[in-house]
Amino acid sequence: MKTLTILDGGMGRELKEIGAPFSQPLWSAQALIEAPDFVSQAHQNFVDAGAEILITNSYACVPFHLGEDLFEQRGFELAALSGELAKAVADNAPHTVKVAGAIPPPFGSYRPDLFKVEEAAPIIQTLYDAQDPNIDLWIAETICSLQEFESIHAVLKQSDKPCYYAFSLEDTKGDSANIRSGESVTDAIKLACQSNAKGIMFNCSVPEVMDQAIIDAKQVIDELGCDLDIGVYANNFAPISSEHEANDMLQEMRELDGQGYLAYAKRWYALGANIVGGCCGIGPKHIQALADWKRSIRG
Repeated sequence: MKTLTILDGGMGRELKEIGAPFSQPLWSAQALIEAPDFVSQAHQNFVDAGAEILITNSYACVPFHLGEDLFEQRGFELAALSGELAKAVADNAPHTVKVAGAIPPPFGSYRPDLFKVEEAAPIIQTLYDAQDPNIDLWIAETICSLQEFESIHAVLKQSDKPCYYAFSLEDTKGDSANIRSGESVTDAIKLACQSNAKGIMFNCSVPEVMDQAIIDAKQVIDELGCDLDIGVYANNFAPISSEHEANDMLQEMRELDGQGYLAYAKRWYALGANIVGGCCGIGPKHIQALADWKRSIRG
């Protein structure tokens, strides 16, 4: 088995939890604009819990959340700040912490039907250019279609840093796993194996659907003989519908505590995942449970 690495948790909900300025549609970008110290504190909370990778707070640095005008005026600046803040916390951590630059969905989460290839390219490039000086690796998050993967890969292939592609899954269990476009995880992993990917991940989906995605991914990886890390960071949400309107309301939460989340994580690790963390609603207490478990199995 590969060494287990602990990823951080959900930034937006942690910012809200610690009292950062937080409203729709700005979401996690509001703290970058008005009170960046809260962003540093949220990162620190995850480091203190045992996270070994911090994801930059750039998820909402897109026109979908900022609006076209603010993105044009300050999108680069805010995404760059997200990298600087994460790096400062990582550099002062008591253990080794790497910083992952986030490439988020340009047109809102969970909606592959809203993706526009030509409009996406300059947004992704801006996020890349802004964060690159301060990050150790890339994580393209919440990818919901193969078209979206290919658009992001067209930018990330210029990087010599490790690139991870995190797919968001349909929140329904079945004999095979699908990403939110209805396309199969199997096809997604085949594309990843042909790319510059260092690893693939599954994120911002309910914990119950992750097992099958890992199984499907592992089968493709083994069949093709490619060496990809597998990561999982589920959310703490109720299932998300295909008509989700990300800027209209906060998604309904479920009650899943640290030990409950750890029970899922142990299965993911047994199935072949070697990077585990959390997405929306998974906070420092959940990450602490993962880090404590890692120390126990390391002996």
